[in-house]
Amino acid sequence: MEFKDYYQVLGVTKTATAEEIKKAYRKLARKFHPDVSKEPEAEQRMQEVNEAKAVLSDPEKRLAYDQLAQQYRSGQDFQPPPDWDSGFEFSGRGFEEADLGEFSDFFANLFGQGGRAGGGGRRYQMRGEDRHAKINIDLTDAFHGASRTITLQVPQVDPQGRVISREHSLSVRIPKGIKAGQHIRLSGQGSPGVGGGPAGDLYLEIHFTSDSRYRVEGRDVYQKVPVTPWEAALGASIETPTPSGVVKLKVPAGSQTGRRLRLKGRGIPGQEPGDLYVELEVVLPPADTDKARELYQTMAQELAFDPRQRKGG
Repeated sequence: MEFKDYYQVLGVTKTATAEEIKKAYRKLARKFHPDVSKEPEAEQRMQEVNEAKAVLSDPEKRLAYDQLAQQYRSGQDFQPPPDWDSGFEFSGRGFEEADLGEFSDFFANLFGQGGRAGGGGRRYQMRGEDRHAKINIDLTDAFHGASRTITLQVPQVDPQGRVISREHSLSVRIPKGIKAGQHIRLSGQGSPGVGGGPAGDLYLEIHFTSDSRYRVEGRDVYQKVPVTPWEAALGASIETPTPSGVVKLKVPAGSQTGRRLRLKGRGIPGQEPGDLYVELEVVLPPADTDKARELYQTMAQELAFDPRQRKGG
């Protein structure tokens, strides 16, 4: 097995910055991508470029490789020294190019199977990269649970190097009681693995579809409920729809717009369910008929009510 000089493969110096490595990779990818390249052995060259980028773009792997590379030259016979990577701390995360296919035996002996593959010629396997997306759901889905089909837009590069979008449709079970900001994990729906390795997972971050009726804080829900002037003034028993279903509500006499009524435990379900806070909103009937105008004029004369005076204005 020959030692690979990844810096030589990308055509950069050993002091190259991350941005310089990225630019060199992009240039070579445009030249050797098998879908567009007419270069001989383009597929093999693209595999070498991918492999070099996977190591040199990962600070942890690059640091360990740099120490090893001080003792070897490109093309020199090579077997990894025992415990060559001892003393280095690795996060264990996947490489950025987790879905590009197989890598060389050299790569596998260094970084495969927990750091060293051992027994040359073994196929390198790596778990695919996890992916993340935000989705919007209706608030009622969090109250009752639901099964939904969602469609995500996935960017990809076409053979001409342009970024295009493809649709990724998924069936998702929304658990009852989920909150905004929580995640749903879809096992195996992330990026494909390398060399037969398992695929990564897809994490869906939950957000609620905007609805002018509701405001959500954690598991507590705030809902505006319109009432008539006489319901507010005299008190009333009313029914109103809520995310958990229709509820009966007692409006206290003398209520004003903005009065808040608490319905304990009627917020988003959970081990400790949230509360539903009903905020009353007094809505005036329009004075769009002679009878309505007459009633308003009677009120103005009989009640002698001046709200500005009450506020000291």
